[in-house]
Amino acid sequence: MRRGRTYHIGITDSSNGGTALNRGCRREMIRLASKQQKTRKSREHNISTANKICSSCSSDRIYIDKTRGEVICSSCGLVLSDRSIDTGPEWRAFTADEQNSRQRVGGPTDWSKFDQGLTTIIGRQNVDASGRKLTSTRRAQIHRLRKWQIRTKVHSSDKRNLAVAMTELHRISSQLSIPYSIRETAAVLYRKALRKRLTRGRTILGMIAASLYLACRIHTVPRPLEEVCDQIHITRKELSLCVRLILRYLNLKVPFSKPAEFVHRFGTELNLPGAAKKKAIDILEQACEQRLTIGKDPKGMAAAAIYVASILTGSRRTQLEIARTARVTEVTVRNRYKEMVEKLGISTS
Repeated sequence: MRRGRTYHIGITDSSNGGTALNRGCRREMIRLASKQQKTRKSREHNISTANKICSSCSSDRIYIDKTRGEVICSSCGLVLSDRSIDTGPEWRAFTADEQNSRQRVGGPTDWSKFDQGLTTIIGRQNVDASGRKLTSTRRAQIHRLRKWQIRTKVHSSDKRNLAVAMTELHRISSQLSIPYSIRETAAVLYRKALRKRLTRGRTILGMIAASLYLACRIHTVPRPLEEVCDQIHITRKELSLCVRLILRYLNLKVPFSKPAEFVHRFGTELNLPGAAKKKAIDILEQACEQRLTIGKDPKGMAAAAIYVASILTGSRRTQLEIARTARVTEVTVRNRYKEMVEKLGISTS
């Protein structure tokens, strides 16, 4: 339903009186039109800023039709405004491919990229916005701009450091199957360490691996130090030094790894059923209540609990298989197993 409009029509006469009447009607029409325009603008302003209330029935049930740009009262059907501003894009898309190809905005800020994903990229298509090929002079100019754009992205030592570090972060997290949220946290930790100049005198690989290790512990998805060392080919001692350095100077509150956090991962690698994993977690909870986990390596405790659970559920795995999966020795698995069986009163016979 459209709002009604009133038109004033003047009748022209050949006499002077008719001409004067026509002029008076014209002036009256201009005055009424300007008054109606002011009234309409003030009404639209009140509708957009105040709580939308119908001027006819005083109802607050207002419907905004964004496709037509109308503000309509749902009670009486009065069109309160037909000149709403469309803040959406000027193009239309009917499929997901069309929408992706026509949108001109970038993605969200990504801390795992050295430039946070905000750097301008000059393409190599050598065509203008209409798809026409560039002239040789313009093409040479764009080539020079592209070259200097690439150079200015990593103009400082910190930018070059971040470029190398974020590349290694993507590589290590991909090999370890680290999710995106943990990778973002690791990138933020490394940026803080770089801002405090903690990377001086230490390898970029060691610092970014230490940041990733701490990020896994923060998100309660711990990874053993040995597993991280295998991907970056540095010693465990060097990685431990980098971890302690970040903890000391960044004042991080990183939770300690719990044995139960390793059960699902180790159990999946050993192809254990869900009942065995649940039994291992129950055994670890009993061990925590008896304070058996204090001062013990969480990987060794998880390996011993998995060994006991595999025996009790009939899906037995050897100590060697479990030790290789948990990256501990067979002696550690055997000692923790004996402590659990003795202190918790578990019969495995």
